Amino acid sequence: MKVKKLFVCNSCGFESPKWTGKCPSCDKWNCFEENIIDESVVRAHKSIKPKDPKPLIFTSFKEKRLVLKMDEVNRVLGGGLLEGSLTLLTGEPGIGKSTLTLQLCDQLVALKKSVLYISGEESQNQIAGRAKRLKVASENISFLAETNLETIIATLREHKPNIVVIDSIQVLHSADLNGISGGVGQIRYATEQFMEYAKQTNTPIILIGHVTKDGALAGPRVLEHLVDTVLYLEGDRYQHFRILRSQKNRFGTTNEIGIFKMHENGLEEVKNPSAHLLEGRKENAIGSAITITLEGARPLVVEVQALSNITPFGYPKRTATGYDVNRTQLLISVLQKYANLNLSNQDIFVNVVGGIKINDPSCDLGILIAIASSFLKKAIPSETAFIGEIGLSGEARTVTQIEKRVKEAEKLGFKNIITPKKVKDVMSAIQLL
Repeated sequence: MKVKKLFVCNSCGFESPKWTGKCPSCDKWNCFEENIIDESVVRAHKSIKPKDPKPLIFTSFKEKRLVLKMDEVNRVLGGGLLEGSLTLLTGEPGIGKSTLTLQLCDQLVALKKSVLYISGEESQNQIAGRAKRLKVASENISFLAETNLETIIATLREHKPNIVVIDSIQVLHSADLNGISGGVGQIRYATEQFMEYAKQTNTPIILIGHVTKDGALAGPRVLEHLVDTVLYLEGDRYQHFRILRSQKNRFGTTNEIGIFKMHENGLEEVKNPSAHLLEGRKENAIGSAITITLEGARPLVVEVQALSNITPFGYPKRTATGYDVNRTQLLISVLQKYANLNLSNQDIFVNVVGGIKINDPSCDLGILIAIASSFLKKAIPSETAFIGEIGLSGEARTVTQIEKRVKEAEKLGFKNIITPKKVKDVMSAIQLL
């Protein structure tokens, strides 16, 4: 057997004939994995006949989707689980991937579909115990504990289940390919085999994947290109809220998110997330401001808290939870320069209530007002919300879809909504306190 070594970057898929410390494509360190290629394997090609190209004319076809009871999942998938689709569900360990998958299996069984749950990490007793806690009808779900890819494919062709769940793709290995489980070659080959089976048999397959310590999908980027849909389950493990986000969807939009609340009995849909995020809010609290962010196409009303206190050390500490700390530093500098607030000796802590992570610059004004409120010890009226981006010159800039944000705030009873139309700069915003 004639073999050769090929080193593949597990981040971007760049291939190199020899190992190197830094990937020349994505500039990451220590990311190359050894991949053994058998050159003696020659694929037999049949005689290939040319085909006649056809004009590019749109022809309507009816998609066959399995509509689930969870409307939040249907929203993210684009209307339901499409037959013949290959879906990748990923997220941090302990975030609730297996919990959500078991609940989806229970709903699919209720639609009179046969489900095969294949696990290479947990035993049947572990999965059955979780199903019992979630009150899932596990007796209607078939289970297989296996990591060999050829055995799994043979089982699928023999029993022909309507739905297949693979938990997880990183632990599978093929005897036809050299390399350890979780390697670049093994993951790519296994995904290609499942994609081929899904398209040939029109069977939906859900793959569960791990993420790295940086929060990226473990394995080569080509894995995301092979599947039809990539779903990320996000949130803080120590908070109740979970967000299901679509990073890629060939059959729907990627602008929708699903919001859930984690309970002992599983994930529960949150129909009105803004109202849940504002539960327990103290009225007229110092250092508390309301802002409206967009998660996908859905507006969310969130509470931002800030605490300013004289530092006991020489260098002040700035910490942000749920918001970019560098963006927080920028807002503090703008406050110091254009609002004449001396924050150079202040420890400043910013927290987005509910475990929600904000990446929307339209929340700048709300966070800035919360910091100023804590420093000046002036409370913000409870019926006031703030929307706007802050520039480096201290100006308040308008944001996208502001009408949708204002409508969401008014629905929850906020009567005074401060936007860049009402305040032109930081100083005029501070004067509202």
